[in-house]
Amino acid sequence: MLRGTHFLLLAPLALMPAQGQESNADLVRQISELRGLVEALQTRVSQLEKQVPAAAKPAAALAAVPQSNVTPQPPDTAPGTTINVLVDGYYGYNFNAPIGRANRLRAYDVSSNSFSLNQAALVVENAADPEKGKRWGARLDLQWGQATQTLQGNPLNEPRPEIYRAVFQAYGTYVIPVGSGLTVDFGKWASSLGIEGNYTKDQMNYSRSYWFNFLPFYHMGVRASYKFNDWMTGNYWVTNGTEQTEAFNGFKDELAGAVIQPRKNLSWTLNYYHGQEHPDVIFYPYGGAPPNLPDLQGVPFQAIPNPPTGRLHIVDTYATWQTTPKLTLAGEADWVLERLYLTSAPDRAAGGAGYAQYQLSDKLSLAARGEYLSDRGALFSGVSQLLKEATLTAKYKFGEGFEMYGEWRRDFSNHPYFYTSTPGVLSNQQNTATVGLVWWFGPKQGVW
Repeated sequence: MLRGTHFLLLAPLALMPAQGQESNADLVRQISELRGLVEALQTRVSQLEKQVPAAAKPAAALAAVPQSNVTPQPPDTAPGTTINVLVDGYYGYNFNAPIGRANRLRAYDVSSNSFSLNQAALVVENAADPEKGKRWGARLDLQWGQATQTLQGNPLNEPRPEIYRAVFQAYGTYVIPVGSGLTVDFGKWASSLGIEGNYTKDQMNYSRSYWFNFLPFYHMGVRASYKFNDWMTGNYWVTNGTEQTEAFNGFKDELAGAVIQPRKNLSWTLNYYHGQEHPDVIFYPYGGAPPNLPDLQGVPFQAIPNPPTGRLHIVDTYATWQTTPKLTLAGEADWVLERLYLTSAPDRAAGGAGYAQYQLSDKLSLAARGEYLSDRGALFSGVSQLLKEATLTAKYKFGEGFEMYGEWRRDFSNHPYFYTSTPGVLSNQQNTATVGLVWWFGPKQGVW
C-alpha cells in the first residue's frame, strides 16, 4: 500500500542544490537513513494489517476484492447445533441354544446366533447457553432397531405406541434467570432412574442390567433442575407416568431428587418417584374393538369400570467414584413397591448392582458387573424369583468414534426360567458370549 511513498520522499531530495558545508557523503548518508526509516514503517504497517480482523477492515478495501474470487458463505441459521449419528450392532451366542434364538431378561441384546442391529440413532441438539445470553435450546433423539422395540413397543404403557416409536427424546429447554438459573424442560426425555443409559458408548458393559430393563426408560412432562451450589443440584418432575408419551390415566407422577458431588471424582444421585401406573381406559390400536366406541384420531377406546388406582413407589440411588485415573467404581441400589388398589397388599422388588472398570491402556479397558434382583412380587419378570447375573466386558477403542466390546455374561435364578432348545423346558441359567461394535460421529462431547 505504501510502495509509492519511496519516490515521493526521495525525488525532492535528489533535486536539491548542493550546499557548501555538506559533502556528497553526508547527502548519501541522509538518504540511506531516510530509506531505512520508510522501509521500517512499511514493515510495521504490514504487521498491523495482519492483526486486524477482516470484518474490521474498511469497506472500501473489502469492496476492492473482485467478487468473482469471493466464495459465498451460507448464513448460520442455527449456531451451536450439533448433528450426531450412532450405529450399534452385535453378534451374540446363547449356550442354551434357546428356541427362537431369544435371550430372556435382556433389554437390548435380545437375539442369539444372529447378526443384529441394536440401535441406529440420530441426535440433534442446540443446547441452552446462559453464560452467552442464550437461555433456550432443544434436543431430538430418533432411533431405530431392536432397542426401539424394547423402549417404545409396549402397548401396556403406550396407548398408541406406533405414533412415537422412533422418537426417544424430544424436548425444549428454557433457563429462567432466577439465582444460578432454573433449567426447565418440556417434552419427552430419557429417565435418570438407574445408573445405566441408552447409548452403549457411554456404558461400562455392552449388555444392560436387570435394573435398566426394569426401571422406566423415559417420561413425558415437565422437569426442573436447580444448582444450589457447587456440590448439590435438585431435580423435580411432573410426568404422564412411566413410559407414557400419552397418558392412559388422569394421575400425574412426580419425582424429587438430588445430585450431590462433594468432589470432582465422586458423584451421588438420590431419587424418589411416586406414580400411578394403572390405566383407566383400553385402546384398540390393532383392531378387535367392540362396536360404537369413542375414538382418538381413529383409534377406538373403552373406559375401564372401577379402574385400579394403587400407587407406585421407587427409591433409587447410585454413585460413581473415580478412585484413580485408571479405576472407576460404581454402585446402585433400588427398592420398588406397587399396589393394584389403594387397599391391596403390596408387591415388592429390591436389589442393586456393583460395577468396576479398569483402564489397562489408552485403548483397552476391562469392566465387571454383579447384580441381584429380588422379584418376590413378580413385578419385573412375571415370576416370583431371585435373579442374579455376572458380566465381564473388554472394550477396545480403535479411535474416537469406534469401539468394540467382547462380553461374557451369566444369568441365573433360583427357579427354572430361561429358554432352552426344547419347547416347554426351562433352565435356571443362561450363558452368553457377545461381540458388539459401536460407531458414532458428530461434534457433541461427553455423555449423550
